[in-house]
Amino acid sequence: MTPSSPAADRPKRVFLAKPRGYCAGVDRAVVTVEKALETYGAPVYVRKEIVHNKYVVETLQDRGAIFVDETDEVPEGALVVFSAHGVSPAVHEEAAARNLRTIDATCPLVTKVHQEAKRFARDDYDILLIGHEGHEEVEGTAGEAPEHVQLVDTAEDVAKVEVRDPSKVIWLSQTTLSVDETMVRVEQLKQRFPDLQAPPSDDICYATQNRQVAVKAMAPECDLVIVVGSQNSSNSKRLVEVALQHGAQASYLIDYAKEIDEAWLDGVRTVGVTSGASVPDILVHEVLAYLAERGWGDVEEVTTANEKIAFQLPRELRKDLVR
Repeated sequence: MTPSSPAADRPKRVFLAKPRGYCAGVDRAVVTVEKALETYGAPVYVRKEIVHNKYVVETLQDRGAIFVDETDEVPEGALVVFSAHGVSPAVHEEAAARNLRTIDATCPLVTKVHQEAKRFARDDYDILLIGHEGHEEVEGTAGEAPEHVQLVDTAEDVAKVEVRDPSKVIWLSQTTLSVDETMVRVEQLKQRFPDLQAPPSDDICYATQNRQVAVKAMAPECDLVIVVGSQNSSNSKRLVEVALQHGAQASYLIDYAKEIDEAWLDGVRTVGVTSGASVPDILVHEVLAYLAERGWGDVEEVTTANEKIAFQLPRELRKDLVR
């Protein structure tokens, strides 16, 4: 900030990122559970959180969804929905062994990475999967070809990688990572394996990239960026990192407007607001209302892309909806 434009002289304003919030894969997964409840009645079991958002999970629980960690918690013969993050073949086998009716709500972009893992395993490649250890999506993708996949999470992991043939190595990635951080890890891997191949198409999903681009566009002008999203949402956490890396003075991740600390607003004139790909817009509007009550009523949308992608509901559900 220049001396000629002290903070007090600047108007209070809000930059609202677009795109933000629900992506097509999340919308599909949430609607899948809602339609399953309408079509088959409660309870509908869901393995893991359908998407990583506290509000969404609690709302679906209120409507009769029961969230479990593993399929062995589902009564034999009952209906279970697999989350948007995907599951390994072993989970499908466990469900079949318990005679469970399944609806697979895996995001089609995650399914694409699963198919890549299977394809390159068939061709006997070593697959270096860039992602966060313990994340459900990573576990599902690695489970497609466990003998071929090595997880690369940190720079230290790069040094530990061992491959059989340096000319037959490919990297894949978790779909919800930061584009910039992923490419840092790729460059580190290339230093060890110059013949490292890239996936045939970008693994990081369009929605994750678009939300990061929107934050990059507004962050340099922001004293504070508020990201609406849950702590276990990888793509939401990345938005906080991207905001800080691209010029925001401060950035915080919250589930609800009530979690905003008034001290964050001290000396702040420009607030950026965005939300992760699993966040319904009602939560963003609550944040805007909170800010408006405190003088930040001037909202300008920062648009960097218009998303028009939509995915069909899972075929297991569609066949019953058309009756």
